[in-house]
Amino acid sequence: MLENLFKLKDNNTTVQTEVLAGITTFMTMAYIIFVNPSILSDAGMPFDGVFIATIIGAIFGTLCMALLANYPFALASGMGLNAFFAYSVVIGMGVSWQSALGLVFAEGVIFIILSVTPVREMIVNSIPMGLKTGISTGIGLFIAFIGLQNAGIVVNNDATLVGMGSIFSGPGLVALVGLIVIGILHALKVRGSLLWGILIATAFGWLNGVTPAFNGIFAMPKMSDWSSVLFQLNMGAVFKLGMFTVLISFLFVDLFDTAGTLVGVSQQAGYLDEKGDLPRASKALLADALGTTGGALFGTSTVTTYVESASGVAEGGRTGLTGIVVAILFFLSLFFKPLIGIVPGAATAPALIVVGTMMMSNITKIDWDDFTEVLPAFVAMIAMPLTYSISNGIALGFIVYPLVKLFTGKGDKVHWLVYLLGILFVFYFIFV
Repeated sequence: MLENLFKLKDNNTTVQTEVLAGITTFMTMAYIIFVNPSILSDAGMPFDGVFIATIIGAIFGTLCMALLANYPFALASGMGLNAFFAYSVVIGMGVSWQSALGLVFAEGVIFIILSVTPVREMIVNSIPMGLKTGISTGIGLFIAFIGLQNAGIVVNNDATLVGMGSIFSGPGLVALVGLIVIGILHALKVRGSLLWGILIATAFGWLNGVTPAFNGIFAMPKMSDWSSVLFQLNMGAVFKLGMFTVLISFLFVDLFDTAGTLVGVSQQAGYLDEKGDLPRASKALLADALGTTGGALFGTSTVTTYVESASGVAEGGRTGLTGIVVAILFFLSLFFKPLIGIVPGAATAPALIVVGTMMMSNITKIDWDDFTEVLPAFVAMIAMPLTYSISNGIALGFIVYPLVKLFTGKGDKVHWLVYLLGILFVFYFIFV
């Protein structure tokens, strides 16, 4: 049955290899079970409900990818996208989390439509690499900034806007220990370094009173917890003018994140053809879009393809059977909520900082010899943490890019869609 469903022989793999790959992928991305509820609860969402929604969304999205595209790519609530959801949209713009879920659902529906047409591919190809890089790098800075805040290492200062908090006591010390542990393990290429770092930091937190008292390991998930976020999305926000830039930002961030992950992991797995194209790309993109739509219904932020899937590919995973194993392990994690619930924000903060560090590697893709590429990318990336808004960074990048190109004689190299988006963002800042 497995051979017929996943074509194991055709992909030069075995059941044993796929199972090992699935376990490896899960270990490297299981931190999202801790981090996502922590981030979304900052936006007022019930922690217990988001805990279940995060897991169900990961199961649904990963199964879609496994069964539709037969790729070993796992999906879950995306880092960066959840920060944008909580801190930029809900906290920064004052949008209710129910309305934000409605926008995520609308984004997913749009992507489903675009994924069955050539439009999504055209959009990806039209956005200049400099802006793509600036956006992804800026999200990394923003995530790291949030991690430093959650750790109490960066605090408010009325004179300088931000200042240094305490790093040798309380949450700061817990976060510092976790950060060093993750850094060492990641440098040694230990699988699941983020997860191990969170667990060790949580254990250390018992020594200085940051981690709450231990209250069991197993518990049956409660439907009453999940019902607090299940189907709670508000679709009315989609039709409000002021939400246009938010919807566009959700679309762009998810679009770039998914495209970059699929291409990067597929290249490692040897999936790309001679032209550099990904076979069954439309099915993979459709699975990703279905994951986003399902995640919003279940009660979590945008579900997207995880770059941590590369760890499973490195272990030999080549088919959707890897994803099936990941989904099974996520299901089992539903029953460990008491253990997960004691993890303090200071223990998950190092994971945010390290994920931000990894996303900074994209900066090397900028053409530093072309200042018309450098400036818009820098504006986009620096505006995100400093304005506490991913959407502001994207908007400013799209305004600066076509203008710099146009007045330096390179306007003919800019896709018409970039000009259109730049104009729309100008009107947004002026009138909305």
